Formats: sequence, structure tokens, C-alpha cells
Amino acid sequence: MAALYKALADRANDGHRRQVLNELATWEVRHAAKWAEKLGIPIPQHPPTRLTLRHRILLLAADVVGLRRVLPFLLRGEADEIRAYSKDPEASELIPEERRHAGMLRKLFGEGRGSQVAAFEPRQIVSGSAVRAAVLGVNDGLVSNFSLVMGVAGASTNSDFILLAGVAGLLAGAFSMAAGEYVSVRSQRDLYENQIDIERAELEEFPGDEEQELTLIYEAKGLSKESAAQVAKHLMTNPQVALDIMVREKHGLDLDEVGSPWTAAGSSFVAFCLGAIVPILPFMLGGMGQVAVGTSAAASGLALVVVGGSLAYFSNRNVAWGSLRMLLAGGAAAAVTYGVGSLIGTTIT
Repeated sequence: MAALYKALADRANDGHRRQVLNELATWEVRHAAKWAEKLGIPIPQHPPTRLTLRHRILLLAADVVGLRRVLPFLLRGEADEIRAYSKDPEASELIPEERRHAGMLRKLFGEGRGSQVAAFEPRQIVSGSAVRAAVLGVNDGLVSNFSLVMGVAGASTNSDFILLAGVAGLLAGAFSMAAGEYVSVRSQRDLYENQIDIERAELEEFPGDEEQELTLIYEAKGLSKESAAQVAKHLMTNPQVALDIMVREKHGLDLDEVGSPWTAAGSSFVAFCLGAIVPILPFMLGGMGQVAVGTSAAASGLALVVVGGSLAYFSNRNVAWGSLRMLLAGGAAAAVTYGVGSLIGTTIT
């Protein structure tokens, strides 16, 4: 970490940032010196120059996208050190210093965006409304089953075969989507709940450090140092409120955004079925041969136009272009699978 901070300092254009990063490098050398003294080995005096492969990748990322973008990885490194030190009685004196380092990094790169730069745990990116998510699910079912039905129709004109394939595709896709959504949301909740538990433990064990972090967060939001300190001190009088503020402002976590895994799974299942049933409706209603295939293609094309337009509407994009783009994409996929099916059917025959 000392070598990494020194290398980042050499890349910093801002004098204040360069000074802070050099200071962090010096502190890391002091930590190494303390361990060297305990172990009876030569004490390092300067940051090492050799970097690990991971650190070289971080430096390359800093060169490409800027120092701010690698901040979450620096914070993760500090968090890893805190966890390691918390398990070792010999390292208890170093924990407050590491926590101050994390606070210095957040303040250094925060510039009014405390919750964003402090989020060094994985987060789910939620965009749009529940309606938009449902339309996306319908689109998945529509495009995948339309392509499947057209592929089978290209290989065989037997309506029973086409219907069987379409129903199988509907059920397989719907259950797959539901299972994937459940696992995704459940995992996300587990990550959030684990981070909240860690923050709760830190509030109990290091209330002074947590109050200082709250102060830094509100300073980054534009309050004066004195006002931020008063707000933080007041919030710390109620542990539950302080915990809620910390997980939202420091880590950007909100369990309400994630929702229930069962609800997510159920909505994905229903949305996929609604889209996937369109291509097989003509066959379910007794349609036969090329007439049913043509009706299926027309109904699916119309549905693609509606879905594409809906997605464009919820994304504040041009509705006409969104509809045409979806029709072209879905139609191209179906045409390709129909052609492949025709080749396979001819070969089998």
C-alpha cells in the first residue's frame, strides 16, 4: 500500500492530493516499521518501489480513467487491513489510524459526493421504474421464444412440433429467469445485510471514529466543519438513526431498493410468460401450417413494436426509433433462426 500510494502521488496533478497521498504512504511505512520492530527484522525507512500485479493494474486504471475511479479499490484495501488487524491483538493500536486513512481518502476525493465515493462494496444499480423492468422481462420472453418458434418452423411445418417447442421454451425461460432473479436479489440482500452488520459492530466498538466519519460525510455535502460536527454528534445519540445514516450515506445501501427475492422471481416469471406466449398463441388456438407461422410472425412483430416503443418511452428516447430498432433486432434474430432451421430440416429430410 505504501508503494501504491507513492506511485499515485507521483501521478496526482493537484498539490493537495499529492501531499495527502504521500502522507498516507509515510503512514504505511510506519506501520511496516512497527511490525518489523515486533518481528526483529530490518526496519524499512522509505516506501518500496516494487508493485504487485494488482497494484500495477490499479495504476494503469488511474492513468486511463483518473484517480477518483480507483478510490473504491483503495478503500477496499484499507478495509481489508482493518479486518486483518481486528483479528490480531498486537495490531489493535493500528486500527484507528487505518480508519482515519479511509476517512482522509473519502474527504480527499469526495468533493460533495460522499455517498458515491464511499461505496466500496458491490451495489446493485437500479434504474427506471418497476413498469420498465416488467417491459424488459416481456421483451426477453418475446424475442427468445419468437426466435425459437421461427427456428422450429423453418425445420418443420408440423404445428404440434412448433407448439411443443414454444411451450417448452416458455417454461424453461420463465423458470430460468425466475431462478436467476431470485438468486441475484437474495445475494444482493445478503451483501447489504452483511455490510450493515459490519457497520453496526463498528458503531458499537468505535463510536468516536464513526462520529468522525459522519462529520466528514456532512462536510463533503457542503456543511462547515463545526456544523457537520454538531450534526454528527446529534445523530450519534440515537444508535439506530446513526446506523441508518451511515449505511445510506457512507455505503449507499438501501434494502428497500433491492426488494424481496420472491417478488422479483415472481414478477420475472410472469413478465417472461407474457412475452413468450405471443409467438405460440396462433398454434394454441388451432392454427396450422404456414398460415399459423405467418400469424405468429405478424403478432410477434406487432408486439416487438409495442415493447420497443414502451422501452423508449420509459427511457425518454424517440418512441418511433425505439419501436423500429426493436422490430429490426427481433426480426433479424427470428430470420436467422428460421434460416438455420430450414437448413437443418432440409438436411434431416
